[in-house]
Amino acid sequence: MKRSPADTEKSARVITRRGLVLGALQVSFAALLVGRMRFMQVDQTEEYRTLAEENRIKFQLIPPARGLIHDRNGKLIAGNEQNYRIVMVREDAGDPKKVLNTLRKIIWIDDADIRRALDEMSRRSSFVPVTVADRVDWADVAEVAVNAPVLPGVTPEVGLSRIYPRASDFAHVVGYVGPVSDYDLGRLEDPDPLLQIPRFQIGKSGVEAKLELDLRGSAGTREVEVNAVGREMRELGREEGKAGDNIQLTVDADLQAYVQARMAGESSAAVVLDTQTGDILAIGSAPSFDPNKFVRGISSADYKSLLEDPYRPLAAKTAQGTYPPGSTFKMVTALAALEEGVIRPGEIVKCNGHVEVHSRRFHCWKRAGHGKVDLVKSLRESCDIYYYEIAQRVGIEKIAAMARRLGLGHRHDLPLSAVAQGLVPTKAWKLEARGAEWVIGDSLNAGIGQGFVLASPLQLAVMTARISTGKAISPRLVRAINGVEQPVLDDGQMEINAENLALVRQGMYEVVNARRGTGGRSKVVADGLRMAGKTGTSQVRNITKAERARGVFRNEDLPWNRRDHALFVCYAPTETSRYAVSVVVEHGGGGSTAAAPIARDILLQAVYGGQPPLEAYPSSQRGTIRSRQREIEELLSRPPAERFVDESNRA
Repeated sequence: MKRSPADTEKSARVITRRGLVLGALQVSFAALLVGRMRFMQVDQTEEYRTLAEENRIKFQLIPPARGLIHDRNGKLIAGNEQNYRIVMVREDAGDPKKVLNTLRKIIWIDDADIRRALDEMSRRSSFVPVTVADRVDWADVAEVAVNAPVLPGVTPEVGLSRIYPRASDFAHVVGYVGPVSDYDLGRLEDPDPLLQIPRFQIGKSGVEAKLELDLRGSAGTREVEVNAVGREMRELGREEGKAGDNIQLTVDADLQAYVQARMAGESSAAVVLDTQTGDILAIGSAPSFDPNKFVRGISSADYKSLLEDPYRPLAAKTAQGTYPPGSTFKMVTALAALEEGVIRPGEIVKCNGHVEVHSRRFHCWKRAGHGKVDLVKSLRESCDIYYYEIAQRVGIEKIAAMARRLGLGHRHDLPLSAVAQGLVPTKAWKLEARGAEWVIGDSLNAGIGQGFVLASPLQLAVMTARISTGKAISPRLVRAINGVEQPVLDDGQMEINAENLALVRQGMYEVVNARRGTGGRSKVVADGLRMAGKTGTSQVRNITKAERARGVFRNEDLPWNRRDHALFVCYAPTETSRYAVSVVVEHGGGGSTAAAPIARDILLQAVYGGQPPLEAYPSSQRGTIRSRQREIEELLSRPPAERFVDESNRA
């Protein structure tokens, strides 16, 4: 059918409108596309440039070198060594299990390491590298590098790991480092990004932990180009971080090694102080342990043996351990009484072996008594009755005040783990802690360093140094940080009457130099080098009335853990004090037999700066001393990691 001209014209107008609409839509779409392209290419240039860069460039943290730790003479105590390891990034690996199975066909990996790595990857962000194998050798590193195309996300790395060249000598002082744990991260509100680096090491105990922020340093950054599968192609830039601060301690490494060797076979502690500066020259606990095992990963068997050892090798007995000070506390009671004027220097107290207070009998260690006793004799022969008497007169509050002046009952500010405060009891303390009133018997026990009184070997060394000099010195362990000398903590004179101090020093001198002195077997006979000291024995069990009636058991007849602790404190030279030493031998029996010989040997080693001449010892003892010196020489000749406690020497 032929269309009319009107229909044709109408149809043309419809087509034209549709064409215009479609054209308008096309123009609008083109304009929108151009606008979007302009927005992305011009307005968002920087954002998309960054995204593009991040697709081919990675930024990595560079862990800093941990600060070194040296002794007072510059000898290395804690250093760093190269450590090769294999790490994996989960987001680059795709299927971690599959990649790990491939990896273990190339190098040997323990099943436990595989499980640990998978567990750590599941808990960490996908971009955080996780260590799969640590302390691998160069051959394994080369194998992983050669097989990189079939090991996506796996990278060999070289880093630094802590090493302790003197092994057990400084285990309780320097402590050790270990990998950052979830517990460590949980304690921090804003963790350092460094702590996310795989197996990054931080201080776990001792100086390593207490000075962590000084030793850690700050991270550097590394910019690397990677290909489509994440393989590094080249390094584009690097900004080195700041190494940790180097720490110099006050401790003498050679003296520290001698202290540890001299205490071998004992459960004991010893501290050596410079009485003029407060510098800690040695601070040893025995037995010890090798901190390198903790850095490398200690086995369950080794750790269990340390935990179950009755001699407690993991305990830092010098600062953490507290003991009844026994008769080494008698100088405190004597000075309190003298300063308060409740007893005169030459006043006599009669000792017949016991004293009764409120129907309770308090005994002297010497069953027959010491007869007439003045202050010097009371120290020389360690008469308990004398101190029972003056403790009643002066009272616990004055005794406690004097104890604190001498450094007891105070937590000294040192970068050591768990520095103990000890305990100097008072009436208020007992009421609050025990819910009971103070009684006279408590004062008598405190007067001889028993009862509630507790002190650490470190505190006893400070007490001895203060008595010997009259100065309120405080112990110092850090000598310098990055070469900057740290201040000596000296609060000046203690303002104790000089005549009273001289009287107490005279008593301590006679302890080791007079005929009836309790420490006479440990005297020093070198000209101009006499030693003053005080023996102490602290009970760890109650002696019953029935036992006293039939005869008290000797310590050597008791099981080791029921024997008394042995203590000895001393200083030298007596004319101008320079060194103070305290020794505690756990369950050693008597202070004169177990602790005093150790303290004398350590003191002479400090004075002479090495092995003392035999002429410093009484002639009758030189054969025995020479044999002991040879044994210690042989022990010190071994590599530090191979020195150990001979179990056969234990009681």
